[in-house]
Amino acid sequence: MVQVIGAGFGRTGTASLKRALELLGFGPCHHMSEVLKQPQTTVGWTAALNGDRTALPPLLEGYKATVDFPGCLLWREMTELYPDAKVVLSVRDPKKWYDSARATILSTEPREMPQDIATLLRPFSEAMAARGFRRDLSEADTIEVFNRHNESVQAGVDPRKLLVYEVSQGWAPLCEFLDAEVPDTPFPRGNDSASFRENVNRLLKDGIDDFV
Repeated sequence: MVQVIGAGFGRTGTASLKRALELLGFGPCHHMSEVLKQPQTTVGWTAALNGDRTALPPLLEGYKATVDFPGCLLWREMTELYPDAKVVLSVRDPKKWYDSARATILSTEPREMPQDIATLLRPFSEAMAARGFRRDLSEADTIEVFNRHNESVQAGVDPRKLLVYEVSQGWAPLCEFLDAEVPDTPFPRGNDSASFRENVNRLLKDGIDDFV
């Protein structure tokens, strides 16, 4: 049963947040890396993004938390499906977010991948684009999408169940929000732009066990 819904876009520290949630006992946590490791799930995610809410429970079976894409585009459906879950909206300075996203998840550079995976990812990418995650927008329009998404989450979630959070804040606000003890370990860090590109390419081409 999903207990924590991550509503923030990718490149807002979601890889670090995934590890943090799992260290706090909210694991496994779904992240876009899970989709890339299991590309067959794009069929279900595409259906969910296109409006089939019945596709979500099987996709999230066994997960205690979600962060990143594609789940963040379905935050509203998830809050209805899991009404007791808490929502963490990971945020970042919009300009810094755009620069990081353009170098990674919004990059238009072609990636090497098997043809069967490319075939699965195409309708999935189109469904995410229809939800606003597009690579063909200008910087100003992309930042507007980012800001509008964050505003929608803040307007649509009960403030008592919402944490607007920057990973630079570390453990304290996250643990307080989730009623969890602060671990005796540094807050997870990683997945800079260079590492992201390398890991995605490795994952798509060869498969890897961990996404950092």
